Amino acid sequence: FPGPSAVHGLQAVYVGVTSVNLTWAVTDSASDSYTYRIEVANGTSVRIVTSNATKVEITELIPGTLYNFTVFAAVNESQAEGEGVSVANYTRPSAVHGLQAVYVGVTSVTLTWAVTDSASDSYTYRIEVANGTSVRNVTSNATEVEITELIPGTLYNFTVFAAVNESQAEGEGVSVANYTRPSAVHGLQAVYVGVTSVTLTWAVTDSASDSYTYRIEVANGTSVRNVTSNATEVEITELIPGTLYNFTVFAAVNDSQTEGEGVSVANYTSKSQQCALAARRAGCTLGCLKHSMTSQSKKVIVPRYSVLVWPYLEHCEQNVTSNATEVEITELIPGTLYDFTVFAAVNDSQTEGEGVSILHYTRPSPVQDLQAVYVGVTSVTLTWAVTDSASDSYTYRIEVANGTSVRNVTSNATEVEITELIPGTLYNFTVFAAVNESQAEGEGVSVAKYTRPSPVHALQAVYVGVTSVTLTWAVTDSASDSYTYRIEVANGTSVRNVTSNATEVEITELIPGTLYDFTVFAAVNESQTEGEGVSVAKYTTPLPVNSFQCEPVANQSFLMLKWKCPFGSSSDFKIIICKDKCEEQQIPSSCREEGSEQTFPTVQLDYFSTYNVTIVTLSNSSQSLPVQKMCNTSITDPPGPKDPPLVKVISHSSLSVQFSDFDSKHGPLKAYAVIITTEEQDCKSLKSKLNNTYKDFKKKMAFTYVTYVVDPEQAKSPSFHSQNGTNIINVGKGNTTRGYENGPLIPLHSYRYFVAGFTNITFTTANIIVGEDSYVSFSPCSPAVFLPQDPGVIAGAVIGCLLAILAVVTIGGFLIWRRRRKDKRNTEVSFSPIKSKMIKVENFESYFKKQQADSNCGFAEEYEELKSAGVHQPKFVAELADNRGKNRYNNVLPYDISRVKLSEQNNATDDYINANYMPGYNSKKAFIAAQGPLPSTIEDFWRMIWEKNIYSIVMLTKCVEQARTKCEQYWPEKESKSYGDIIVTMVSEIALPEWTIRDFTVEKSNTTESHTVRQFHFTSWPDHGVPETTDLLINFRHLVHEYSSQNPIDSPTLVHCSAGVGRTGTFIAIDRLIQQIDMENTVDVYGVVYDLRMHRPLMVQTEDQYVFLNQCVMDIIKSQKEKKTDLIYQNTTAMAIYENFTPEPGFGKANGYHT
Repeated sequence: FPGPSAVHGLQAVYVGVTSVNLTWAVTDSASDSYTYRIEVANGTSVRIVTSNATKVEITELIPGTLYNFTVFAAVNESQAEGEGVSVANYTRPSAVHGLQAVYVGVTSVTLTWAVTDSASDSYTYRIEVANGTSVRNVTSNATEVEITELIPGTLYNFTVFAAVNESQAEGEGVSVANYTRPSAVHGLQAVYVGVTSVTLTWAVTDSASDSYTYRIEVANGTSVRNVTSNATEVEITELIPGTLYNFTVFAAVNDSQTEGEGVSVANYTSKSQQCALAARRAGCTLGCLKHSMTSQSKKVIVPRYSVLVWPYLEHCEQNVTSNATEVEITELIPGTLYDFTVFAAVNDSQTEGEGVSILHYTRPSPVQDLQAVYVGVTSVTLTWAVTDSASDSYTYRIEVANGTSVRNVTSNATEVEITELIPGTLYNFTVFAAVNESQAEGEGVSVAKYTRPSPVHALQAVYVGVTSVTLTWAVTDSASDSYTYRIEVANGTSVRNVTSNATEVEITELIPGTLYDFTVFAAVNESQTEGEGVSVAKYTTPLPVNSFQCEPVANQSFLMLKWKCPFGSSSDFKIIICKDKCEEQQIPSSCREEGSEQTFPTVQLDYFSTYNVTIVTLSNSSQSLPVQKMCNTSITDPPGPKDPPLVKVISHSSLSVQFSDFDSKHGPLKAYAVIITTEEQDCKSLKSKLNNTYKDFKKKMAFTYVTYVVDPEQAKSPSFHSQNGTNIINVGKGNTTRGYENGPLIPLHSYRYFVAGFTNITFTTANIIVGEDSYVSFSPCSPAVFLPQDPGVIAGAVIGCLLAILAVVTIGGFLIWRRRRKDKRNTEVSFSPIKSKMIKVENFESYFKKQQADSNCGFAEEYEELKSAGVHQPKFVAELADNRGKNRYNNVLPYDISRVKLSEQNNATDDYINANYMPGYNSKKAFIAAQGPLPSTIEDFWRMIWEKNIYSIVMLTKCVEQARTKCEQYWPEKESKSYGDIIVTMVSEIALPEWTIRDFTVEKSNTTESHTVRQFHFTSWPDHGVPETTDLLINFRHLVHEYSSQNPIDSPTLVHCSAGVGRTGTFIAIDRLIQQIDMENTVDVYGVVYDLRMHRPLMVQTEDQYVFLNQCVMDIIKSQKEKKTDLIYQNTTAMAIYENFTPEPGFGKANGYHT
């Protein structure tokens, strides 16, 4: 077929995250029959998608990845393709996830998000920032970004788009909305301070302040309450007189969900007269006040004055005096607010100046018993204890540090959950007790913990073997470079652990056929901290059975199968029994230990038949490599004929008994016995009468006796069989066979006859048949035959007549004997299951014309019948995952029963090659039919040539046909080349018009062994077609046959084309048919092709090739019959040059026709 035109208008009409829709146009008139192959490539992998339409949806793509899509129009089942047209597109990135604002400030917001796409390293991100009145875009190369220059107190919508290819391809946007925090108020002051109320005012400059509310936190050391206001002035009432209050104002927006930073002012309410502290003033002023604090003491520096220490929470005072401007105040309560008032005094403290006060909290004590009570993947829960009496007012700052970043978390309780941690990372948690809104903090106490790694994902068994399993998994944690992995291997009876530093591990020393549960834990910190386990369960592959035997059961139609249990576990055994079709049985395994024997009787089969028996060990869904044997069922009694023997009178004392061969489907006929009876009812229970002889009859001890036994060798002789398989025995001739006398019969007596056929016959030492030990059946009794009187009076005349008759019979017998001798092979019983349509050479021309009529209608019907031949035979080994890549075509797989097995090297599947032994005329392994080597199987191809001692290769294809590779060039041209450990050197090459002949030397490295190989390369045979003329192929076959006949007897001829079935099958068939014509004077094209297809599928692949075979036979027969020279080998002289000899006048003739 000419190739289609290239498609045009190729475009991606839709580009998604994991799919792309392509459309194109085709203007060819024949485009209705086109299919389309779309090559999908992303730089690391290539896959093929097919379509019958000019549009296709390509799915299962990787997000954010550049793909090149190439479309080829194809016709004739993709045998002819047009030129490819390409378009490149990025898939859209997946939408980001986990978008959140991790920090919200007054004029900035920090966003983070996650992306799980494998291509995310090349992503950029566009952040759309919208506030209802304006929209702007910010770009980022990382999954965290700080958005600045925002308006305080304003609602913003942030939408993040992942992008690739310089933002030409964007994923779907994901949004989060947040208000910015309002600015802190300013100008906060108490414009009025009363006994029970204070009036506060402040200012706000934010443009969005019209929508603000304000929360005023009112705290007096023992209680906290909140007051709200919509204005920038508020009156705080219900205060306690003479009390220190801290007023903190927070601007808020979004129903107070978002607050600005608080601004504080502290004021005492005025004291009532009852609580006023009397103080004498002498006009002195305090120049400065210095202080420092510890957790248990307060130092105040004053110029020789008294210090009034007033705990704010208690109504008690303590006076301390000092002569210096520095004093240490001790025995204070941790975490407590103290009011220190300093009075300068003179005159032995009789005169004091006005007091100056300062408020200070003592620092809290360090926390105790800090521990992590829960450690998770992204969170840790901490607890601690505090014994300070003032701890009810404490807050706690937890400093969270991981070596690269530090953040703070606050808590009001002695337990806190720290979240948003990085899995598998070492964190140092330091807890500070704090008071007075964290203005006073105690000493920090630390604890270090690793977070647990995330569970692994995508855990799978990428290889499952007999004693090993290879696991792979993925980890997305950023800290995974420091991870180790513990693999828990459990099989129900034992558990063991395997460690690995990589995300792939081979688990070895497993028990075959056993269910294992593999659980993978990611670990960090020398395996002290583990993540949650992820499990996968797999059965290991069971071992095949040992010592498989199949034995026939005497006189039964079933087989007894025996095998020894393999090492490991097994649930069942699958048994497949194949002849023309396959039957499958599954039996439970009763194996308890390795080597124990199991037996199994098969279902009833055909007697005397060859079966391919395959046994596979099962362990639930896992199965072993198959073990196969060819097994023969037992013989039994042959089917008895329906018709009685034909009896003819020869003389007054002899007759002839004529009978047809018994059916041999229950076994080959070993002997026949002719039995005579003179009784009317003596035709039953004949087995017991097989030991009666003529002497017993003469002595009147028996009325039924055996008169003649045809021995096995005599049964095969041409004199015993007639033309049509009819056997004639002369009874009464006086001769002896075995222990039986064929004595003369008695005139004027009535006799009846029947014949016994034996597939197994046993004799006593006296050569008498043992009926009970023999396999025998009997024909029906003949009608009674009455013998005439002895014509003694006219003896002379009778003798003359008899002599004349005898002469005629002798001459006729001689002629029949000659014909039988010629047709000897045709009359032998065939026990092969192969179907055949045997035709004598002299009848083939009329047969050919009949089949050729109506456009080869008869041949077409025959070829249709052949389609089912052999198709049910198993191909387990070819279908194994490790062997699929060694097959050129997935519909041409070698049958297990006849496949060529190479020696195993490293793996159990190293013995596989896509090739089968094929029967020739004289040998079951005369040929090897193989596919043309692939680049990956060339070494196996030469290994087969070496191991199978091949001297001749027949190549029937070109390496490239119709712009498609049909066979890899597997031979060197100028220099020697090594294929594995096989070294090949081409020593000569002769190119002729229709074929090329090459000679090679083949040797194995590290040895001194070598031998020659000749390649016959036929170059004039199109794929799926036939050569131009029959004589071309016949001549080529003669050339190959002449050379191969000189090879060692155990050297098969290797034949291959591309698939190894069409042209290969036709060549092998013509070789067999030529020899069949020469040796048997018969032709069986149908039977030969049927036999080939029982050994390899699709042999003689097309109807044209089948018709061509018949045409070859017709031309050969005509050349023999007419003795013409139209099939003279035209390249004789060229080959003579090649072989360095001169043809003799008779060169090229064989068996009566020219080749």
